[in-house]
Amino acid sequence: MQEKKKLHPLLAVFITVFIDLLGIGIIIPVFAPLIIENKHGMMPPEMTEAARNMIYGILTATFPFFQFFGAPILGTLADKYGRKKILQISLVGTFVGYVLFAFAIHYQILWLLFVARALPGFMGGNISIVTAALADISKPEEKAKNFGLIGMAFGLGFIFGPFIGGILASSRICSWFDYSTPLWFTAFLTLVNIYYVRSQFPETFKPNATGRVSLLTGINNIRKAFGLVNMRVILLSVFLQAFGFSFFMQFNQVYLIKKFHFNEENIGMIFGYIGLWIAFTQGFIIRKVTKRFSPPQIIRVSLIGLAITILVILLPDYWWMLLIINPFIAIFQGLTQPNQTSIVSALASRENQGEILGIQQSIASLAFTIPPLIAGVLVSFDVRLPLVAAAVVTLLAWVNFYFRFEDKKIEAVVEKD
Repeated sequence: MQEKKKLHPLLAVFITVFIDLLGIGIIIPVFAPLIIENKHGMMPPEMTEAARNMIYGILTATFPFFQFFGAPILGTLADKYGRKKILQISLVGTFVGYVLFAFAIHYQILWLLFVARALPGFMGGNISIVTAALADISKPEEKAKNFGLIGMAFGLGFIFGPFIGGILASSRICSWFDYSTPLWFTAFLTLVNIYYVRSQFPETFKPNATGRVSLLTGINNIRKAFGLVNMRVILLSVFLQAFGFSFFMQFNQVYLIKKFHFNEENIGMIFGYIGLWIAFTQGFIIRKVTKRFSPPQIIRVSLIGLAITILVILLPDYWWMLLIINPFIAIFQGLTQPNQTSIVSALASRENQGEILGIQQSIASLAFTIPPLIAGVLVSFDVRLPLVAAAVVTLLAWVNFYFRFEDKKIEAVVEKD
């Protein structure tokens, strides 16, 4: 009887991702000002701006670095023991990380910030597990559309998350609010998500005993994945696109602070605005587009569009002009990511969806690890350089995919299924 009360699997996946990404979105307005502007006294007052930029880059890279090793391990475990059980374990690690982050800010302990990012990074395979669950219940022709649900949840999380985070971090709103308040709220949301997954999230996959778990799983699986001829081009495209977009996502905040003098509330609002367009793209536009065009056809346009619009964002001298440009960045990114995932999933067998999608997450994590380290140096020379790098690398992702990917690989899989 209790099983009948559970929500539809698609809705359950959507809510799980939304709560998870709402938590991620909440800390966005806090991150850059905390280090770059030395809000809340985290940095020694005598520390130079260049040194703060470097620390911000290293701290930003900590989460994806540990996710690089953790995501494929969790993906393999999800294939062995089921999606639901491993997802709950992953969320517990995320919860502990947020609590440590709040303590680090409140007590001004810099080294604890790194621990607070490393733990949820390693345990934060939430999205790859949920993506595997979504692949379990999706027909081949539905995958791009259904993966768009994750993007829509991502967008909604980025609408409300940064806005809430900017408010909760501002003592102007409430005298006892500080930069740790958003982290406590996010920890509470993660507890809600743990309870929700336990009570409502369906098990979508019958566990099997295959797959070997190792700390080197990420490295070994990436080598194995790029050894598969049918995966090589799309995975390289995933890597380059994530590499480029990391420059934009991680250092756009720094650009906004330096050029337009944004504070945490302003950053929250602009990221919320971007999230609105991501949600609209993946909740509405992608469903219309995927009815007329295949994933490869969409990516060939969206990647070049993303590269151009990231470069255009450097042109305005007035902040309100970003309100015109950012929707295009959100639309092109919103079309690219789920269609990439759809292709990766289509080229993987049903038995190793968790492993392959974990590999994709691991590749993206590696791609998100390197740019902050580079940008932490580049931004000291010119605050625009990280965004220039974002556009150039995204262009390389388009060149790789446009000239090398063969559509017939996907057509063969769809016809077979």
